[in-house]
Amino acid sequence: MAQTVFRRYELKYLLTSEEKARVLEAMAPYMTLDRYGRSTIRNLYYDTDSFLLIRRSIEKPLYKEKLRIRSYTRAGEGDEVFVELKKKYERVVYKRRLAMPFGEAKAWLAGESKLVTETQIAREIEYFRALYGTLHPTVFLSYEREAYYERNGGDFRVTFDDTVLCRREALSFSEGEWGSAILPEGRVLMELKCSGGIPLWMVEVLSREGIYKTSFSKYGTAYKNLIFPQMCAVNRFGMMEVK
Repeated sequence: MAQTVFRRYELKYLLTSEEKARVLEAMAPYMTLDRYGRSTIRNLYYDTDSFLLIRRSIEKPLYKEKLRIRSYTRAGEGDEVFVELKKKYERVVYKRRLAMPFGEAKAWLAGESKLVTETQIAREIEYFRALYGTLHPTVFLSYEREAYYERNGGDFRVTFDDTVLCRREALSFSEGEWGSAILPEGRVLMELKCSGGIPLWMVEVLSREGIYKTSFSKYGTAYKNLIFPQMCAVNRFGMMEVK
């Protein structure tokens, strides 16, 4: 059964391709590639007209939250996707997810229909949707991911994301993966996911390679580098105006 509730720490690092290769070499005795291998992850992020959710998140508050629909295929209206509510409080990430057909998910989040499923997760997402009023897809964001898990059955996971693409049009999973690149050129985003401490062997790898934790949000970077500049323009009087 697919996991629907997550509570963990997520630590992020921007690596060069050479650093990634050395980390993979060091991981080999302890980690193995998951059954999906290298896969494409597609997301539709939901926000208000004024991008309230991501603007709050960028301010780095103690508590922040995001809502998205995630798909692992080029999903049509009847294909299964995941509605995900992601919260972060004092460095701990909490994620709730529901699986449902894409068309049903869109109608529910738009307030056009009620969800038949009566679960705690559904109620949490419904409360979130009602709290912020009219939410709608604002960004399509996709990336290529390699995910690794511990050979000994532990819950420590390592993921590598590259080819991170973002667009504000064609907000659908059936339109393919294209858009503006938001990762620095030549960089890979590594995430360490764990419920407790990082294994000692990984701590030693990071120390030896001089790899340091960074703060990087895919949606936040897309907003700062792509969405906000598109929203603003300077008129002939030198004044900024929002489109």
